[in-house]
Amino acid sequence: MSQCLFCDILAGEKPAWFVLDKPEVAAFLDARPLFKGHVLVLPREHHETLADLPARLIGPLFGQVQRVSAAMPAAYGAQGSFVAINNVVSQSVPHLHVHVVPRTKGDGLRGFFWPRGRYASDDEAEQYAARMREALAGSPHSGDDQARGDGDLRDRAEHVAGDPAEPGDRVPSQPQ
Repeated sequence: MSQCLFCDILAGEKPAWFVLDKPEVAAFLDARPLFKGHVLVLPREHHETLADLPARLIGPLFGQVQRVSAAMPAAYGAQGSFVAINNVVSQSVPHLHVHVVPRTKGDGLRGFFWPRGRYASDDEAEQYAARMREALAGSPHSGDDQARGDGDLRDRAEHVAGDPAEPGDRVPSQPQ
């Protein structure tokens, strides 16, 4: 057995409920689903984060993510899906995996899992955009020390009243 739970599952050493099994990509149900039918799609090769994923696997991985997402309404009666990746922070298993979660209006999940906000000004937004452009120019896909940041992402945006993603803040003109 390896030290990676997902590698053990892919090797058949640990059980899982597979929904897709391809040469480069596999998908199985999350053992602790956000909603029943929550699927994890992952490369068979061990890569810890999206930044570590070789370019040759991007198409195969995200092609299967798209297939799983598109199949959710027929499979589960869902109205859509939520697709997400955790990189390091909140990544419970250090093997790249994409969460594809069935969604239905009124399911209780509010947008993302955190309050949304606004930048203090257009100037502040431009500063954040410039920092990302600089990081992208300096490191096209894997991130260098500068691109990894200096902790400024702990800055919280101000809460936006009327953001439909927030409980009790639904804008009246939007359907309930």
